[in-house]
Amino acid sequence: MPRVIFVNRFYWPEEPATSQLLTDLAQSVADAGFTVCVITSCKAQSPRLETHRGVDILRVGPVRHDGRSLVFRVFDFVSFISAALWRLLRIVRGGDTVVIMTDPPMLGALAAPLLEWRDVRLIHWIQDIYPDVAISVTGQRWMNFLKPWRDYAWRQAEGCVTLGKDMASVLKGAAVADERITIIPNWAPEGLIEEPTNESDAIKTAWGVAEKFVILYSGNLGHVHDLMPVLDIAENLRNEPDIVFVFVGSGAQQSALRESAQSRRLNNIVFQPHQPRSRLGAALSAGDLHCVTLKEGCESCVLPSKLHGIIAVARPILFIGPKTSELFSMITEQKLGVSFTRNQAAVAAAEIRALKSDSQRRIAMSTAARQLHQETGFSASRLAWLNLLGRPSLKPSH
Repeated sequence: MPRVIFVNRFYWPEEPATSQLLTDLAQSVADAGFTVCVITSCKAQSPRLETHRGVDILRVGPVRHDGRSLVFRVFDFVSFISAALWRLLRIVRGGDTVVIMTDPPMLGALAAPLLEWRDVRLIHWIQDIYPDVAISVTGQRWMNFLKPWRDYAWRQAEGCVTLGKDMASVLKGAAVADERITIIPNWAPEGLIEEPTNESDAIKTAWGVAEKFVILYSGNLGHVHDLMPVLDIAENLRNEPDIVFVFVGSGAQQSALRESAQSRRLNNIVFQPHQPRSRLGAALSAGDLHCVTLKEGCESCVLPSKLHGIIAVARPILFIGPKTSELFSMITEQKLGVSFTRNQAAVAAAEIRALKSDSQRRIAMSTAARQLHQETGFSASRLAWLNLLGRPSLKPSH
């Protein structure tokens, strides 16, 4: 029976985006008849070895600190990489397929030389392109020295799976052969659906925004997301009592966003904690318009996975990001919502006023989202993955 080994820092029952994606895929691959193993990190009180829904889970390394301190984050990364690669080398055998995700960054590049001479298929599942993301966010160009090493690992692998055309263009620029690049979009968490109005209204009431037009940002408040322009838009709408902006989640920009909102006296900004997966459908359905953002320079390195949750609950989208990005044109061309650059706060505010008053236009956007979800949901990505995992091996040239 064919065996697939996935490696990623998070897995069930944890709820980061990569954990939910990997959990859905690993269980589905196991259901299709593959023997599936996941190597992941260890959280306090989690069993080191267990089997869940047909997937063998191996939790390795020291218990994670999950601290915001840079020292703790580096320790977590290094200790997991070391333990995961050691366990991988101990269990891998001829004929296996090894799928390595990009958390921690560069994990696949480190694994590639260790597996190069073994009779295994190595597939990079590229959620974020490093070190490009870090360079774009920090400006630390010294990290460019990692690119040739990463590019070589990509070229020598059996295949590279990425999320969209912008990201695939980076792989092509690294001279990865076309036949080794597969675009498989991410998907909404399994079972996520649009919830009835009474469920979403209950969430709005709990958030203190009942009967308001809610512009919702749900997810990681991380460095790749251009979030300050959302506050600029909110400032343009500060005198609209029926319009409110809700940020749900946490991340590196949370403190700065709170401080900026407070200093500007923006009473139309509300912050809420991360919502568990069991409440995610109702929480996302509480948004009348969903905000997706991307920083300039990150458009070829990241494709926000929150997009798929939004279309799963059939809500219109407000995108703030570079005009050259794949998402900017996709959202407008497929009539999923509206797109603006970060300097168009006043124009975006005017468009929000218009959308609030035009329910028929919002319904049309919701219908377009619902249709796209039917065409590109997990079932489509699952079939693409099963096709890839079942392909005959393409021998890399050494």
